[in-house]
Amino acid sequence: MNFFRGVIGGQAAGPQPSGAETIQKLCDRVASSTLLEDRRDAVRALKSLSKKYRMEVGTQAMDHLINILQTDRSDSEILGYALDTLYNIICNDEEEEQDESEDAVTPLPVSGKHKNVSVPDENAQKQADDLGALFTDKFIQDPEHVTLLLTLLEEFDFHVRWPGVKLLTALLKNQGVQLQGVILVSPMGVSRLMDLLADSREVIRNDGLLLLQQLTKGNAAIQKIVAFENAFERLLDIITEEGSSDGGIVVEDCLLLLLNLLKNNSSNQNFFKEGSYIQRMKPWFEVGDDNSGWSAQKVTNLHLMLQLVRVMVSPVNSPGATASCQKSMYQCGLLQQLCTILMATGVPADILTETINTVSEVIRGSQVNQDYFASVNAPSNPPRPAIVVLLMSMVNERQPFVLRCAVLYCFQCFLYKNQKGQGEIVATLLPSTIDANSISAGQLLCGGLFSADSLSNWCAAVALAHALQDNLTQKEQLLRVQLATSLGKPPVSLLQQCTNILSQGSKVQTRVGLLMLLCTWISNCPIAVTHFLHNQENVPFLTAQISENLGEDERLVQGLCALLLGICIYYNDNSLENYTKEKLKQLIEKRIGKENFVEKLGFITKHELYSRAAQKPQPVFPSPEQMLFDHEFTKLVKELEGVITKAVHKSSEEEKKEEEVKKTLEQHDNIVTQYKELIREQDSQIQELKEQVASMTSQNEQKQATITQQLSQIQQHKDQYNILKLKLGKENQSQSNSQGDVSQVNGLQTEELTQLREEVEELRKQHTLLQTQLDDKDALINTLRSEAAQTAEGSAGGSENTELLKELEALRSQVQSQSTEINQLQTEREELLRRAEAGSSDVVHSSDGSLDSAKMAELESRLAAQMTETERLKEETKSLSGSRADLEQQLASATSTVAILQTEKAKLQTEVQESKKEQDDLLMLLADQDQKIHSLKQKLKDLGETVEDEDDLDAREQTDDDEEEEEEEEDED
Repeated sequence: MNFFRGVIGGQAAGPQPSGAETIQKLCDRVASSTLLEDRRDAVRALKSLSKKYRMEVGTQAMDHLINILQTDRSDSEILGYALDTLYNIICNDEEEEQDESEDAVTPLPVSGKHKNVSVPDENAQKQADDLGALFTDKFIQDPEHVTLLLTLLEEFDFHVRWPGVKLLTALLKNQGVQLQGVILVSPMGVSRLMDLLADSREVIRNDGLLLLQQLTKGNAAIQKIVAFENAFERLLDIITEEGSSDGGIVVEDCLLLLLNLLKNNSSNQNFFKEGSYIQRMKPWFEVGDDNSGWSAQKVTNLHLMLQLVRVMVSPVNSPGATASCQKSMYQCGLLQQLCTILMATGVPADILTETINTVSEVIRGSQVNQDYFASVNAPSNPPRPAIVVLLMSMVNERQPFVLRCAVLYCFQCFLYKNQKGQGEIVATLLPSTIDANSISAGQLLCGGLFSADSLSNWCAAVALAHALQDNLTQKEQLLRVQLATSLGKPPVSLLQQCTNILSQGSKVQTRVGLLMLLCTWISNCPIAVTHFLHNQENVPFLTAQISENLGEDERLVQGLCALLLGICIYYNDNSLENYTKEKLKQLIEKRIGKENFVEKLGFITKHELYSRAAQKPQPVFPSPEQMLFDHEFTKLVKELEGVITKAVHKSSEEEKKEEEVKKTLEQHDNIVTQYKELIREQDSQIQELKEQVASMTSQNEQKQATITQQLSQIQQHKDQYNILKLKLGKENQSQSNSQGDVSQVNGLQTEELTQLREEVEELRKQHTLLQTQLDDKDALINTLRSEAAQTAEGSAGGSENTELLKELEALRSQVQSQSTEINQLQTEREELLRRAEAGSSDVVHSSDGSLDSAKMAELESRLAAQMTETERLKEETKSLSGSRADLEQQLASATSTVAILQTEKAKLQTEVQESKKEQDDLLMLLADQDQKIHSLKQKLKDLGETVEDEDDLDAREQTDDDEEEEEEEEDED
């Protein structure tokens, strides 16, 4: 312990050891001491020396410190000291932390390798970085060290968990890729780190955010795991708890982590959208009326929030994912909130610029969002559209350069794939729509196009070119625009004015912008080409510009002039005799030379700013002088450069052949179009037929239900008839025993009996007719049944035929049963009539007798009852007539079924014939096989092999069977 007293307690007598010697003794003490307190004190001393003697502690003590982490897991204090020491030797940060008084040690003499300076120079910083990378490599040589560190992070003790988080963060900063690979394969490695966000101690939670930032950099796999560990929910909760945009540095760390998880990761972006997290971003952008005095942290937070929105709708994302996010942002009101910031007052310039860029990408290519943006008005008096207000800033040379670039990008995104918006912008330039009392977008663009500021010229030209992009209608409409240059002079067209400015020799930026506008305008528009060539001065000006040998700055202008002249050749409809395709090519060959022309055309793509503009749609330039190319124009150049070169080198014969090929292709396209229309018509007819089949099926089901209902009613009538028959039988018995003087009353029934007889006779005739029809159907069904039975074995459709026969048999049995019931009813009706006639004759013969009044009253009551029963029988007859009609309908359906069966029979016969042909082919094959087998057996016999014939095998099997039967009989005996 005297050694620690010398180091910790005060100066010891005698010469002091050097720093390296002291560290070596401390390392020996850590390695050899058996007491935990001695090891703890030694590690604490190493921690105090680790910042000043970083090299010595790292090279001598790292292995001992790692061993402490492995062996002394039970003591949290020594673990904390060891982790802090490792952090000090690995971390490259220059910030010095004040040690606590209990950890302070007496400073040792400096060996000359380290000097206390306030601001380290570049060499010292580079040396520190090299040391951090060196010790990091040494630590992660064994992946188990990283696994051990991840295990220590599960300790809840603050003195272990916090140094562990800082150490792992420092390791990731120095060797992020290697460490990411180790953590990725470690079981539950990422999950353990995600638990840091749930720690109740803010220091650990905040450092956990920094750790996850380093962990998720550039590794899509880890980003996905972190996202699916519910990171979005936790981070958004932390942002809300910390006050959203008004929060502190913690909100910034959360937003940086969210950017790491979402940027260039389509899976996480989709998960973020599907989890409805876009809706939770809307409250971030709620700003009040008083926007003065924003803190620097709020500006930073809001800037990152806007970047987060842009990541979700970036043009580099897949179009489907971008469109889905744009739709969600409009539906949840996020776009409306951003437009509110856009039109608010007092918003800092950099936030306003980033908001314009964000709104640009939210509306880019989305028709709904573009229409909403067109309807936004600025809070001015009178109200002006937001587009007009933004364009006023773009053509104002006093506005910041980045703001003007943002407005141009916003205007480009508003017109991207928006033909409706393009038409509205061009319409503000047409004579019929110009309003002298208000400033329109077209007036601002024309003003910027012809102003003295070259940047305004370029921005206005590019903006107007986007109003014409891929829109032939607006290109033709813009030819109608007339400009009044000065008093007393006739107006000139916009196209002519642009060429006039070109010929005046203005700044390079202005000429480049105007040439891009002209190239976009006349490309794919033969009418515009004709208007351009109609001015006799344009072609000589272009050829003169191309043929001259100018300086380096003018090469780009020469290339654009060559492109413009090439477009005049490629899209020329030969309507002007002096400037046909052939004459223009001859002019190029004489004045410029074809090779020279192609070389000048290639100057465009070889320019250093061309490739930069082609990378992304947003115009981002370090300075206004470098603002020369537009992203959409680079696409046009890439598309036209090759075809123009071919068009210049082609002969007239090749052009004629191409025209013939084009005509053929057009004819082919017309034929294809006709077939497509025919297919559409057939599809519609098929759809109509399907609907008819569906309706007929439903009607059939309804009729089947009606038949079932009628059958049930017939059964009910049958039951009622049986009851009536029983009652009538009883009354007849009582009437036979007593006969009275009822001749007068019976005389009244004579007419009714006559009608009943006629009805019975008519029913009998109808029954005979139905019976004849049934016999004919039965004969036809029997014929079909016999034929179907013959063809059932060889046809796949036999089962369907059998089912149809069963249905016909069922219908026939129903009709037969109904006919039987009708016969029974007729028989019983005749019996009733016969009995009534007999009763009336008996009453006439016995009228001489006299009965008392009581018996007469009884007979009269019975007679009234009989008349009531007769009325009921009449109603029953009517219901039977209805049943007969139903049976006739069933017979009609049976007739149609028979016709269907006959058709099926013809098909079955055809299939039987085909199957017979197949059987004959199989028999031929079997015969050939038998012949081959016989010849092979013969060869085997000739070779001396024993070959048994099938007959011999059958005989042997028969002999074996006989022997078995004899043995069984003997056993039974």
